[in-house]
Amino acid sequence: MDKGLTVRLRQETPIPLDVAFSVAPGEAMALVGPSGSGKSTTLRAIAGLYRAADGQIACNGATWFDGAAGLHLPARQRRAGLVFQSYALFPHLTALANVMEALNDTPRETRRAAATALLARVHLDGLEDRRPAQLSGGEQQRVAVARALARRPDVLLLDEPFSAVDRVTRRKLRRELAELRRDLPMPVVLVTHDLDDVTRLADRICVMHKGRILQSGTVSDVMARPASAEIAELLDLAADDA
Repeated sequence: MDKGLTVRLRQETPIPLDVAFSVAPGEAMALVGPSGSGKSTTLRAIAGLYRAADGQIACNGATWFDGAAGLHLPARQRRAGLVFQSYALFPHLTALANVMEALNDTPRETRRAAATALLARVHLDGLEDRRPAQLSGGEQQRVAVARALARRPDVLLLDEPFSAVDRVTRRKLRRELAELRRDLPMPVVLVTHDLDDVTRLADRICVMHKGRILQSGTVSDVMARPASAEIAELLDLAADDA
């Protein structure tokens, strides 16, 4: 698949991994499983923040990682927008400045306007001059999404994006991200332990445990027909977290 994202990772230690999946442009894949199942490690490997022992990662025809060839593009050379669960904003910068930091390849004279437009896109009009400490958790997460999109990424990576906010804010952010996602012509990979995130945001799901993908498919198929009792139990645990 030249367009979209393809991932194949394999290693025995220190974190066992045996995963393979692809995500088409405009499609969202959810990686679901308990803590320690390898979800965030897989996401970090796609972003270039973790180097697996073997495998391949390619996006839109460009190879980002090839273990056999010794190729590992650093994160800054990958067009990946990553949203952390902890937001990872610069505390001393305003919301606008945080987004402008990601616009390095945009002409300097147009960065402010571009950052302002991105903040408006995530419903933060009028809050451009506030620093992270002056923003709610939901507002900080919106800044993080705007900053990720500022890189004009080929893939959007979301690592437990709603885990640090309350239930009401989580529902609102889900709705907003679902609306935004419909306009994004890129693959999206979502790491979550919450089935509500999956059913509202994802097209397909990979159920992971101990570094392996136990089952993958459309959300409706996997939810209706788990392939084993173990997968059904893992999905029940995720549903309890919702």
